[in-house]
Amino acid sequence: MQIQKLPQIPALPKKKRVAAYCRVSTGKDAMLHSLSAQVSYYNKLIQSHADWLYCGVYADEGISGTKTNRAEYQRMLTDCRAGKLDLLLTKSISRFARNTVMLLETVRELKTLHVDVYFEEQRIHSISAEGELMLTILASFAQEESRSVSENMKWRIRKNFEAGIPWNGTVFGYRIVNGRYVIVPHEAEIIRCIYNWYLSGMGYMTITDKLNNMGVKTRSGNEWSTTSVQWILQNYSYTGNLLLQTTFSESYITKKQHRNTGEMPMYHAEGAHEPIVSKETFDAVQREKEQRAIEFQRTGTQNLTDLSGKVFCGICGKRCRRKSRHNKFVWLCGTYNLKGKKACPAKAVPEEILLEIIAEIDGSVDKVEVCSDNSLHFYLANSRVITRQWQNPSRKDSWTKEMKAKARERYYGCRNANTGDKKSVHDQTDVR
Repeated sequence: MQIQKLPQIPALPKKKRVAAYCRVSTGKDAMLHSLSAQVSYYNKLIQSHADWLYCGVYADEGISGTKTNRAEYQRMLTDCRAGKLDLLLTKSISRFARNTVMLLETVRELKTLHVDVYFEEQRIHSISAEGELMLTILASFAQEESRSVSENMKWRIRKNFEAGIPWNGTVFGYRIVNGRYVIVPHEAEIIRCIYNWYLSGMGYMTITDKLNNMGVKTRSGNEWSTTSVQWILQNYSYTGNLLLQTTFSESYITKKQHRNTGEMPMYHAEGAHEPIVSKETFDAVQREKEQRAIEFQRTGTQNLTDLSGKVFCGICGKRCRRKSRHNKFVWLCGTYNLKGKKACPAKAVPEEILLEIIAEIDGSVDKVEVCSDNSLHFYLANSRVITRQWQNPSRKDSWTKEMKAKARERYYGCRNANTGDKKSVHDQTDVR
């Protein structure tokens, strides 16, 4: 047997996989320019090192450093956990995180993954022996700075509240000029229409469809949704008065908002600006909302059922919601409920039909899928799938005399409002 010693072949040096993380706390132009400059700087820096492999730059804009739910920050952590990075560069501790606990937890996790974080401003490597001690001290200063900024902002906001100055500059129908709401005439007309339509008997969905069919856009240029219509109908500022500090922030770290139920003082400013709707009209709408809630039985245990979370739309895949219609319950696609028939043409399935079929099925139902061809797919716990057809009951047969009378009232009322000379939307619907 002959043994031959082979010469050793030197291994090629492995490049270090390097990325950078940047963040700015606001979306102002100056900050965005700063973010762009940081990204450009790190692109050049990383690619200038021959022994580094460029793996990109993670950049968050307009997000506080006390929060963990930053999209790019989370993507960076995901890549680190997947073993894609060896070194992370960041400008400073405050850019990476302003929450001491969060910073240390992240750095310790990355250390176990053999990922080093280098803070340029402080010249600290997190993976070094003295790194964690220095980071603990400096991160505490960053967190205290964040607390101080938060307290200063709260003081300024409270002073504005005491002076009756509005805080929300995005209200549809108004613009803030010199610390006061000033009416935008064409938007104010739409708001009056929404209030009048609701008092005439229209619901959120009907009003939403009407606005979208008219080509009316929200302040941000988007189509209307039932949520935005509902917000218009409950916004007290349209009466010319302001109720300030209705919510408050839990802390400067979590920034979780809570409804103010007496924990903080509220401020009521009467006659703060020109009203768009009268106080009487606003109160009438609130009473109508309460009456409809009682009429359609949308309270408490009425929404509890064994079908909750199990019924899905077979067209768009959204979960179906339980709704009350004429003292009976139906299951309706969530997309249809929010955006209407154009978004999803799903049909509402009467709950009694679902329960009748389930009573006939031998086995536990995990999921029900409502399809467009009037078929229902029942997915059982034993992996079986049972399909049943259902017949939509005639609409006219389900109407009571009172419902028919109310429908005639609305029909002839709308017909009278739309006859005669063509007028503006405001002229047709204004309630004096």
